[in-house]
Amino acid sequence: MTPEPSADAPAHAIETVFRIESPRIIAGVARIVRDVGIAEELAQDALVAALEQWPREGVPGNPGAWLMATAKHRAIDLVRRRERYARKLVEMGRDLEASAPHGHIDEPADPDDIDDDLLRLVFTACHPVLSAEARIALTLRLLGGLTTVEIARAYLVPEATVAQRIVRAKRTLAAKAVAFEVPYGPEREARLGSVLEVIYLIFNEGYAATAGDDLLRPALCEDALRLARVLAELMPKEPEVHGLAALLEIQASRSAARTGPSGEPVLLKDQQRSRWNRLLIRRGFAALARAEAVSTGGGPGPYVLQAAIAACHAHAYSYEETDWARIATLYGLLAARTPSPVVELNRAVAVSMAEGPEAGLAIVDALVDEPALRGYYLLPSVRGDLLVRLGRVEEARGEFERAASLTRNERERGLLLGRAEECG
Repeated sequence: MTPEPSADAPAHAIETVFRIESPRIIAGVARIVRDVGIAEELAQDALVAALEQWPREGVPGNPGAWLMATAKHRAIDLVRRRERYARKLVEMGRDLEASAPHGHIDEPADPDDIDDDLLRLVFTACHPVLSAEARIALTLRLLGGLTTVEIARAYLVPEATVAQRIVRAKRTLAAKAVAFEVPYGPEREARLGSVLEVIYLIFNEGYAATAGDDLLRPALCEDALRLARVLAELMPKEPEVHGLAALLEIQASRSAARTGPSGEPVLLKDQQRSRWNRLLIRRGFAALARAEAVSTGGGPGPYVLQAAIAACHAHAYSYEETDWARIATLYGLLAARTPSPVVELNRAVAVSMAEGPEAGLAIVDALVDEPALRGYYLLPSVRGDLLVRLGRVEEARGEFERAASLTRNERERGLLLGRAEECG
């Protein structure tokens, strides 16, 4: 006897479809109302309409187009009802009517229009008028489809904090009258940097969690990787976009090898490279090749350089066979392009492998008094590793203990305390 479907099954299916389609729906509606907050509310209204109608009338042949058309109909009705939008409605005229088909509600919208709208939404959610925390929360909400609870859980902050960040972000965008558009010229270059930074920050939090009991948060890595892939499709002529996609693909390829059976961290030199995902590595190499193909001079940007460094690791069959001299050179180029104490610390590691631990320690010692690295646990961790290689184990022990006191991730703390014990 076939079991009867659960009463919750239709609702679950509708919510799944909505989660997949919501970024495009919000983007399409935002083009009409020019307000991402209102656009999200209208998208939610379309979801409510689906929850009411689909269980009774059946799921339409193209559910995404149904949701899009329903939300756009409501957006147009809203614009018409508001006197202050009267002039805008006249100007938009035929474009508005064409964007929301009448009668045949399953008719899909023009995919090119959807992509254009999605690109506008990316640039709006990542506008520099918002703080980095607000940009991340709003991007995950509008483009990642995450709920407030999921974002709060991922970043180990109260749900109320995330909700406030999202609400304030929407209000700020409205108050500052941020245009729902893709900027051009110098402004576009500046804004693109903000977009890439947000996606990179999301990935990094998933790849090496700042705090908590787990080293990895795979869902965040997957969200960032998906956003990078979408952006690469939307902006095929931007080398830095492909560079970021390449970097994330190659970094993500190591995820399975980065933790042991109990979730403990596994250092790069100890990882089983047979566990690296070769498909993601190939995707990363292809994205890096696209970045190089569309470069227009002026040298590679920071994401292309970081992707090239990641590619060096991916090409090597073992830690010892890695082309450390090339990595050190690439870090030198990166430091010249975007000077940073963290980049210099990474360069020190590469130099130590290419030229010996003394050369690397000299670079690290020059960073000890750097204010930006005062609470950065990787500085004493790297210094401890170099001291071990020089045979100065007692000094190394103190560095590992200091690093353990600075990290907020329990897995990292356990690893560092273990290394301090080995020095004893």
